[in-house]
Amino acid sequence: MTPDNWQTIRDLTAWVDANNGRSEHEIAMRLLKVTEEAGEVASAYIGMTGQNPRKGVTHTLADVQGELCDVILTAAVALASLSDDPAGVFDAKIARVADRAAAVEAAR
Repeated sequence: MTPDNWQTIRDLTAWVDANNGRSEHEIAMRLLKVTEEAGEVASAYIGMTGQNPRKGVTHTLADVQGELCDVILTAAVALASLSDDPAGVFDAKIARVADRAAAVEAAR
């Protein structure tokens, strides 16, 4: 994510804080919201593939992509609620995962 994206995440986190506070319960709700959004990705994908014969095709690829963006955004707000440096935490995590992937490839 770009620095501008992280500023938007901080602004959204402040907005949620102003409306809901930042109690332990509220943090738990933000974490649960990530799971809810992931469920919406699954539902949209099922709808895109027409997996439910009773419903047929109900979603598009754009719907699935939008739901994935909702997961990323919701997770970023949750991370910003738990860290003073969410961008640094995220960048460090990406680096660790990339290093592990590179090590696996190097071992092949």
